[in-house]
Order: sequence, then structure tokens, then C-alpha cells
Amino acid sequence: MNPAEYSNLEAVEGEHWYYAGKREVVRYWLGAVHPLRPEHVLLDCGAGTGRFAAEMAAHCRILVLDDHEESLRLLRRRFRPEQILSLAGDRIPLPDRSLDAVTALDVLEHVPDDRAVVAGFARLLRPGGVAVVTVPAGRALWSDWDVTLHHYRRYSRRELTALFPAGEWDVEHVNYTNTLLYPAVWWIRKWRAWRARAGWGGSEDRTEDRIPAPWLNRLLRATFVGCGRLRLPFPFGVSLILVARRRG
Repeated sequence: MNPAEYSNLEAVEGEHWYYAGKREVVRYWLGAVHPLRPEHVLLDCGAGTGRFAAEMAAHCRILVLDDHEESLRLLRRRFRPEQILSLAGDRIPLPDRSLDAVTALDVLEHVPDDRAVVAGFARLLRPGGVAVVTVPAGRALWSDWDVTLHHYRRYSRRELTALFPAGEWDVEHVNYTNTLLYPAVWWIRKWRAWRARAGWGGSEDRTEDRIPAPWLNRLLRATFVGCGRLRLPFPFGVSLILVARRRG
């Protein structure tokens, strides 16, 4: 991401319905599929500001990984040096089968070779360990937001599931999230793109950077989290979540 995006994220992620809701949904599915205990080790890949990992520190041992200097600067505020990892070339510097859980929250869309990243998760996880990933969904939603955040792609359910082959993984849950707001998000992004083409503004006027009125923020978060916990398969959504267990 651009360095300024870390500051934008840090300013709103604590309360913003989307970011706070996403963390809550991920914690829910981790608890449902693989409850973590103090002796377990979780690696948060692409840890960003470190907020999610810090929230998980009460449940298990935490490691964080990022390769952007702005992120590493923020991570050093929250974690001890031995908890912070950087890539060694393209490889995560940890032994095989050394982790109980891996999270990658809106990370895979940032890397050219997402299959190689998931293969790295398979190497690192113990049998029975879990990977939880979230990604942006729906090619129709591609916008200046994706360009600013240096995304390579948005995913369909089939494309995301294909990264976790059946010989290595059991996919415990995969579903679209933020489904109810999809029409509004589609309209806002198309409107913003039209305004940018007309010279009336663009990515500098993003709803993603602003916390709504408290009552609306609470409503949006409750809707997002409530739907995000369901196993009912949704046909579309703004994002996807996948939870996969490493086979022995």
C-alpha cells in the first residue's frame, strides 16, 4: 500500500464498522473451527498496523509479518522484536509445521503469486492447523480503491477456493460477506469513477476513510457481523472469507 494508507487505516480501523466487523468475523470463525489456546502460535501475515494481532494476543502466542517499512514501524509499537518477522526473499523465516494458525486479512490480492503464498501457509501449518483469509470480491467492484491499495485482483468464490487444493486442505467455510451492502457499494464506486472522469474528484473523497454517524456505524457493523457468521451461502458480496484446515 501507499505509506499514507497506513495512517488512514490506523485512524479509522478501531471503530469503523467494516474494519472492526471484519476482525470480529475472523475471530468468530477461528473460535468455531480451531479454538486457540495459550500454547498455540498464530502468525498474522500482512499484519498492517497490528491491531488484529494485538487483539488475539490474549488467546495465543502471536507472530506478525509484513514487508512494508511503514507497517513495521507501527508493529514495533505493539510487539516485541522477536515477534516481528520480515520475508527472507519470498520465504517466511519459520520452520515447517511450526504454526497452529495463519491469518491473512486482505493480503492475497496484494501479491503477484497468491498460489505461492498459500503454499507457504501449507508448509508452515501443523496438521490440523487452520488458515483464515479474507479478500475483496467481485470484479464488477474494481475501482480507484483497488488501484490506490495496489490490488492485483478481486476474487470469486471459485477462484479463492481453487488456491486451497483438496489434497492439502479441507475447506471448512467459504462465503461472501458484506452481501446486503453490495448494491450500495457498487453504486458508490461507479458514481465515484464517473465523478473522477468528469473532473469532480475521486479517490480523495472515499467513504472507506470516514466513520459514519454512531448509530449508522453500529447498524452497519451488526449487519456485517451477523451475516458474516452465517453458513448460508451467499451468491455475491463485497468480500470473501475462507477458513481451511491443513490436512495431515
